[in-house]
Amino acid sequence: MLCRVYGVSRFGFYSWKARGQSKHTLEDAKLLTDIERVFYSVKGVYGSLKIQAKLKHEGVYVGKHRVARIMKEHGLKARCAKIYRCHAKMDRFYACIKNEIRDVDLQTINQVWLGDVTYLKVNDEWRYLAVILDKYSRRVLGWSLSKKRDAALSLTAFQRAAKKRMALPGLRFHSDRGAEYVATRYQNWLKKHGIIQSMNRKGVMNDNAEMESFFHNFKAERIHRNVFVTDKQLRGTINQYVRFYNHKRLHSSVNYLTPVQYEATLI
Repeated sequence: MLCRVYGVSRFGFYSWKARGQSKHTLEDAKLLTDIERVFYSVKGVYGSLKIQAKLKHEGVYVGKHRVARIMKEHGLKARCAKIYRCHAKMDRFYACIKNEIRDVDLQTINQVWLGDVTYLKVNDEWRYLAVILDKYSRRVLGWSLSKKRDAALSLTAFQRAAKKRMALPGLRFHSDRGAEYVATRYQNWLKKHGIIQSMNRKGVMNDNAEMESFFHNFKAERIHRNVFVTDKQLRGTINQYVRFYNHKRLHSSVNYLTPVQYEATLI
């Protein structure tokens, strides 16, 4: 009766049934297993391009459109979220600090470091996270967490980065126009070590786009949908994410390698 309703011959139906699934369908099923394995191993933060790159590293060669189609068909969508940002308005301090990195020809690490501060919550109370990033490799070099957003917070993050990786005179350090970065204590420390300070142009937020991108990914992948009861919990999450970000997370801006892998290619 159903064959008559859909205009299909009984012979055609049984022939189709006997053939079973096509080779392409079976390959898609195997690819889905690989895609789901990668997708869930990074807690759903990779989109189709990063998953394709990860599979390529593992010796599985598949087109980006096929990966995207399979993910869409099975509801695998990378997590994404907007960030809440707040910037202090301290215009009277900034006239003498310019953007010193716009014309820098990046060739290697330790030419330009980036810094920024973002807001997080523990038990509905604000905490402030300062991070230092190498612009060339996107590697997180140092971070600091505090109940106060001040020069001590940002300087601690920079000093930890400088301890891990030598900050030589001539290094450019770029940040947004936050008050903590123009504090006398902060500026004096940079000058003492021969570091050139650079800041966003007024009203141009994408001057520090790499830092914005890092915080966006961090919050989308680890912070949103989670509630932190203690500072210890939050510090543990930050520490775990930094290790993941530096050693395991693929970055399209560095040829779909991790920052550590990308730096290794420079040796």
